[in-house]
Amino acid sequence: MRSLHTRALMSASAAFMGILGITTSFFSHETLTFVGATVETQTVLIVQVLGALYLGFAFLNWYLRGFAMGGIYNRPVGLANTLHFAIVSVTLIKAAFALDSIAIWVISTAYVVFAAWFGLVLFSSPPTIRSDAD
Repeated sequence: MRSLHTRALMSASAAFMGILGITTSFFSHETLTFVGATVETQTVLIVQVLGALYLGFAFLNWYLRGFAMGGIYNRPVGLANTLHFAIVSVTLIKAAFALDSIAIWVISTAYVVFAAWFGLVLFSSPPTIRSDAD
């Protein structure tokens, strides 16, 4: 049962970050215009680098979706995801209050859900491993 939850978590986070990665990598001008930022060469470069980071995380999560997580299992991946989602959650919530944007509220809600879910997996007991000999 536990592996199903972590498989769903890793798959959902991979899809979420993959969509963000493709959007920010290949549609950086449009993304900046959508959020109301100034489209400048430096800003476009930063957004495209951010997209590459999202795609890297998405591929990592996608390829590890079938492996055990929790406790000591895949702890670095769980910790990295927890830190990413928690830190971005705080940043987006601050921005959502300042900018009063529905889009930022929606994305920050997704980030809070992923941060809590990864935190739960990271700090919970490891999954039970059953052997075929039992």
